[in-house]
Amino acid sequence: MTDRPSVALIGAGAMGGALLKGWLAAGSIDPACSAVFDPNIKTEMAGLCAQKGVAVNKSEGPFDAMVLAVKPQAAADVLPQYAAIAKESIVISVMAGKSVASIVKMLNGAPRVARVMPNLPAAIGKGVSGLYAPDAIDAQGRAVIETLMRAAGETVWVRTEQEIDFVTAVSGSGPAYFFLLTEALADAGAALGLDKDAAAALARATLAGAGAMMEADARSPAEMRKAVTSPGGTTEAALKVFDGDDAAMRKLVKAAVEAAAKRAGELTD
Repeated sequence: MTDRPSVALIGAGAMGGALLKGWLAAGSIDPACSAVFDPNIKTEMAGLCAQKGVAVNKSEGPFDAMVLAVKPQAAADVLPQYAAIAKESIVISVMAGKSVASIVKMLNGAPRVARVMPNLPAAIGKGVSGLYAPDAIDAQGRAVIETLMRAAGETVWVRTEQEIDFVTAVSGSGPAYFFLLTEALADAGAALGLDKDAAAALARATLAGAGAMMEADARSPAEMRKAVTSPGGTTEAALKVFDGDDAAMRKLVKAAVEAAAKRAGELTD
């Protein structure tokens, strides 16, 4: 296995296509030894593959890794076609709701299957992915998984497969939580009397700026929050409503994340 692994990408839709673009831009894979398998590949993706020398729907490997980026509901029909490739590859599934056991079964006993849970910002290289690999995948295999998923943003390893459900609840669904807060903040600004578009622009830019600051600043979120909060000031007045003595916001977030994790477990087969 070289520093640039060969990859078979199964499915080049939104997530698969984003990963492929990231790999090629970063030089993370060996394009001449890689392939994309997607019978309905978009013209843009086909053009990118042609430009970079990545085979489309015609290579049988061998490959260092096989990345499953098909729709979960199509997995049972699609995956068995690639069982031969899976026997020689590290299989990395980005499919939501499909357990290692079910993937192994669909791939006719593939020996090395890992699961990852990226999130929506992965499409622009700003995501975070939870990674899980069973003992059958060694340190070298784990390094390949990290290399490939770093094209989508940050990576965090979890200890058990069940924890992928927890990743789903925190970061997989998480972008929607921040989008909702942005909506609510914009609505509140408009209710005060701001122009609706101005309130929306202020809320959106505030979320983006806060996120960029957390990425650039080594301080913890708690430290940054305290730095913004002057005693007796406006921020303190708002935070007392959000999360005062009864810790209302923390309790609400905890309940919401628990509900998402429970549902993720129910949906996994």
